Amino acid sequence: MVKNNESSKLTRQDWINQGLKTLAESGVETVRVEPLAKLMGVTKGSFYWHFKNREDLLEAVLQEWIKLQTHSIIEQVEEIGGNATTKLLYLFELAVQDDGHVENAIRAWATNDSKIADLLTQVDQRRLDYTKDLFLQIGFAPFEAMVRARMVYYALVGEFTIGTRSDQAERLAEIRLQHAILTHQN
Repeated sequence: MVKNNESSKLTRQDWINQGLKTLAESGVETVRVEPLAKLMGVTKGSFYWHFKNREDLLEAVLQEWIKLQTHSIIEQVEEIGGNATTKLLYLFELAVQDDGHVENAIRAWATNDSKIADLLTQVDQRRLDYTKDLFLQIGFAPFEAMVRARMVYYALVGEFTIGTRSDQAERLAEIRLQHAILTHQN
């Protein structure tokens, strides 16, 4: 076990990353200070160098997930430029690169924690609004744009719940077909 100057070797981000990994593998109940410290080969003192308590870590883990799986994805899509159809395809392709494990763990966590449920509702709404906006830019009426956004978003969340397929090429081919179907205008 690392004892010498361990708090300077591990960063706050190291703890957050381990928290996300543990959350994905075995749920929020297992994201606890002592087990994480043991996994990381340090004492609890290293944890308290970076966080006030477990709740502080859990909040940081949530914010990291939101940053990576919502804000960062939207930023990446916007950075590629192009028209809304191009952006939508890139958004779909980015979305299917995730295995859904953290997403599922957060959704399970939200079933027993109203604060997390409220936060998840905000995340879902942000993602849906962004997707709907791209469909609006393509030229769909507001109702059609929202229905299309919900179809693709709910399909993705449903795939996470059922379990993503390991064949990434198949997932990409399927999401590209969904894109073609959902962006087709009569």
